[in-house]
Amino acid sequence: MYTGKTGQPCCLCGREETSTRIEIPPRAVQLLDNSSPIAWRDIEGDVSLHFCEGDWETVRDLVLDAGMSPLPRCNAARASFVLREDFEALLNDVRDEPDQTPLERELLEEADRVIAEYDDADALHSERDLVQARVVRWALEELGQLPTA
Repeated sequence: MYTGKTGQPCCLCGREETSTRIEIPPRAVQLLDNSSPIAWRDIEGDVSLHFCEGDWETVRDLVLDAGMSPLPRCNAARASFVLREDFEALLNDVRDEPDQTPLERELLEEADRVIAEYDDADALHSERDLVQARVVRWALEELGQLPTA
């Protein structure tokens, strides 16, 4: 039964009250804990990871101070994303996998821009923007085959 609840739990501890969200490309789902049953190629759009206030502080410190990605500690079962509908099963028809290259390219370009501009006094990027940018860049580097223009 649908109860109208639209909140997303913290991807680290599962707490319902979250304060911060970052977006990662669908391919990065492979780096999350418990991700093996997820057909990441069928994800449409980006993936949202939500964090409670306490865990956000840990993630921020991990990324900005320790230079480490939080993704292996995030539970894929608590990530927010949309899977394409299974028309193959419904209509006995085969559809092409979505091309996620444009989305990856866009996220990577934005990440590189934020990283380059972060220390600029005129840029209005937050710590959250920098954390997301570094996580996106590290994830795509780890997975290889960075999208090109």
